[in-house]
Amino acid sequence: MQSEEQFYLVKKEALPEVLLKVVEAKHLLDSEKVLTVQEATQALGISRSSFYKYKDDIEPFRNNTRGRTITFMIQMDDKPGLLSNVLGTVAQDGFNILTIHQSIPVNNIAMVTLSVEINSESEGIGLLIDTIRAMSGIHYLKILASE
Repeated sequence: MQSEEQFYLVKKEALPEVLLKVVEAKHLLDSEKVLTVQEATQALGISRSSFYKYKDDIEPFRNNTRGRTITFMIQMDDKPGLLSNVLGTVAQDGFNILTIHQSIPVNNIAMVTLSVEINSESEGIGLLIDTIRAMSGIHYLKILASE
């Protein structure tokens, strides 16, 4: 019986340095800044065996999400224009808004669930998250699902 693959969303700071270097080595190879795995691994100070061990198991989140749906939960103040600003930012960054659900505000706090499609014109998902989190009136943003 074949087991189903499992994926985890992990912040960059929590990853071992070797995994980050494998991603960087793959980038060096893809951009043709180096021509061989040997050159890439030497430049980054990792072994070739580490590269080969992890190369198929790690991708930057932004590169592995094109054409996918990301669902966020956002807790925000219930103030005029804030949801409009969030949606405008999503659209301006090139994401397609698929669904929006806002709960009835309690104590002037609203919960919004937002699903967006990432396409080839979209900027990085990390930049979008950082921009929304930095908005005045946003309490938190959490990724609920990535499909």
